[in-house]
Amino acid sequence: MGNSDIAVNKFKEGYNCAQSVLFAFMDKLPVNSDTGMKLSNGFGGGMGRKQEVCGAISGGVLVIGFLYGRGDNDGRQKQEHAYAAVRELMDKFQAAHGSVNCRSLLDGCELLTHEGQARFKSEKLSEKCCQYVDSAVKILEMLIEKNDLYNIENKTD
Repeated sequence: MGNSDIAVNKFKEGYNCAQSVLFAFMDKLPVNSDTGMKLSNGFGGGMGRKQEVCGAISGGVLVIGFLYGRGDNDGRQKQEHAYAAVRELMDKFQAAHGSVNCRSLLDGCELLTHEGQARFKSEKLSEKCCQYVDSAVKILEMLIEKNDLYNIENKTD
């Protein structure tokens, strides 16, 4: 089973989009699954269902940060590299789906209202979310391969 299948299955189990994307890469991350799932929990639904940046993107940003973000003893080059990878993730996702905004991606469905929740279910908008989770994971895989993010050297300024 590939990473995108793992992520989509996790989403179908009831975890949010950010958790599902992060979970697909847990075997590569320096954090245990429970901690990762808790850390990414608030990013679902465009951050607490506020429908800002899609949670699948937020989960991807967390993956990028864990894989090679700047830590206490790292130089700014690592930070800049991470920023570039985040921009590329967002740009490729937007090119594929027309937006990185949760509300736009869900055709204006308001997740914080009872009516919006009913619409989300009746129009099966979770199927769109599965596509977004799948897409974010595939873009991340491409970025990781392209940038060799798993093996990037620790550089200091």
